[in-house]
Amino acid sequence: MSASSESDRALPSDSASLPQDGPASASDSSLEKLVEFLVAAKRSLSSTDHVWRANEIVTSARASLEKSVILGARTVYLRRGLETQVQFLCQIKDGVVHVARVGQTEFEAVLRDLDAADARVRSTLTQLTSTRVDPSFRPPHEERKSLHDFVDEEGVEVLKAGIRTSIDQTQTAQRELAGSIKAFGDQIKALKTALVPKANASPDHQDSDSPIPPMLRSMEEHAKEMADGLESLVRHYDLCVTAIKHTEDGGTATQNLSADLLEGLEISKTGEGASTEPISDTEKKDMLDVLVKDAADVEDVVMEIRDRLSDMESQSDYVIAHVDYLSQVYADTTAAFGLLEDVGRTLPEYLAHSHEFQARWEEEKSKIVEQLADLDAFTDTYDGFLRAYDGLVVEVGRRKDVQKKMEAVARDAVKKLDQLYQDDLAAREAFRRDEGRFLPSDIWSGLMDPPLRLQITPISQENSKAPYLEPK
Repeated sequence: MSASSESDRALPSDSASLPQDGPASASDSSLEKLVEFLVAAKRSLSSTDHVWRANEIVTSARASLEKSVILGARTVYLRRGLETQVQFLCQIKDGVVHVARVGQTEFEAVLRDLDAADARVRSTLTQLTSTRVDPSFRPPHEERKSLHDFVDEEGVEVLKAGIRTSIDQTQTAQRELAGSIKAFGDQIKALKTALVPKANASPDHQDSDSPIPPMLRSMEEHAKEMADGLESLVRHYDLCVTAIKHTEDGGTATQNLSADLLEGLEISKTGEGASTEPISDTEKKDMLDVLVKDAADVEDVVMEIRDRLSDMESQSDYVIAHVDYLSQVYADTTAAFGLLEDVGRTLPEYLAHSHEFQARWEEEKSKIVEQLADLDAFTDTYDGFLRAYDGLVVEVGRRKDVQKKMEAVARDAVKKLDQLYQDDLAAREAFRRDEGRFLPSDIWSGLMDPPLRLQITPISQENSKAPYLEPK
């Protein structure tokens, strides 16, 4: 028997047919059979609890649908706001990361310049160390020296110490900014994680389309069919009561049946829908035929009601699980707002770290650039010293050449002066020999003086001479 055709089911010929033997036995047997039908019908009415339960499930599902809509709308609204804020925070973090990267790039460029400057100054100092001063430039018996002995490296070391301090300060600022960026990134990551559905959630629950509306329609269909089935069971029960009341000795027979069979059954107090008006034999026969046919379907209808309730229970469990999932998502979303508030409280610190790094880097970069210029100046001075020493060697050679020329001129002049002296001496002797006997001796006191004799003598000091350089 079903909700739509409870009176149309076929009854097997060998099942619950009423006996057709003798009048007395047939009456007793048919009455007993009717009572059995009545008891079965009465027990089938326990399906009322199933129908009530189905109604509760539908009511609960409708409330769950309403709750899911509210939760879904609130969650979507909150998540959109959170996602917007997360995007904004990511942009801020990217800006801070850009500041760090620009600072790192500039710092690396400065370090390359420092390495190049340090390499130049070390190369120049190495050349100064390897360039020996010619002993002729120095006092006798002095220990052999190099050009490096004549420079003071203290200035270079002071500069390097200052540069190292600036580098340390910059690296400390970089580490602090990196730690700030990591903490900022961890908070954003926690926010993003809070917005990701939990891994233990069913994929169906994560679907953007709610599964509750189609399930609710299915539940309502089940509930309607169950109600129709229960209605058919009630009609069958009423028909059983009516058949017994129109059967001879129906009331007495029911009293003689076992108490277990009729437990909880009171004919007089049940079957309010049963008809008590007299009926004809034909009507009674038709009623009994229908009753027999329906009795065979009672168990099927009860099983169908139970099966439908079982399906509804499963669907209800799924709906409850889905609403629980939405509640958890909503709770996670509101919890994510707590994380967002934490980020909001710490965001000024992250921005302050970024600005502080920029200021510290600009300050240290200015110091390093200035010290780099001073280091280059030292290198230029040392290079100039090397070039000047090479020029000094060239200058000594030039002076030696000039000195040699001067000495050659002096030797030639001495030779010519000696020749003039000898010529003058010979001429005087000839004059005295030829004319001296005629001149009185007192006529000129210088008449008998020897000729003037000149001598070329260096007027500079001995150490002004160009030194003798060792051949290279």
